[in-house]
Amino acid sequence: MNDYDDDGPMRVLHPDQSWDFLRAREFGRLAFHLVGEVHIAPINYAVDPMDRIVFITSEGSKLFGVTANRDVAFEVDEVVDDRATSVIVRGRAKILEGQDAYIVEQLPLRPWIPSPKSVVVAIEVDEVSGRSFDLSRPWLHEIPRR
Repeated sequence: MNDYDDDGPMRVLHPDQSWDFLRAREFGRLAFHLVGEVHIAPINYAVDPMDRIVFITSEGSKLFGVTANRDVAFEVDEVVDDRATSVIVRGRAKILEGQDAYIVEQLPLRPWIPSPKSVVVAIEVDEVSGRSFDLSRPWLHEIPRR
């Protein structure tokens, strides 16, 4: 990994690295507004050829929230051994309809649980930022191994 800033235990990822990280994963958290509050929901997703975060949902609070206020944030993070990586996206949610919704047929995106979902949503990205961290967790040696 060739990070922007190699000084210290925290590195800022180049935008291309952040997009590569997002493309290689399929599970994240969507933050959206709902009735004056901020909510967070787990979603499975894919990145489309236009660098949008795409997910499928059904009627409910998530859909109502992104319809009432399009401003959203999306986050994916991962901890592997002594490295943590976090990528955050800020943008606007857009319901894809008609021919536009068929983008999901070209993406590796299917519901993880067998519930009916038919509304395709894309996050049009305004900003992407990523960080990687070298972790120092000296307490791990104290955790009993089973």
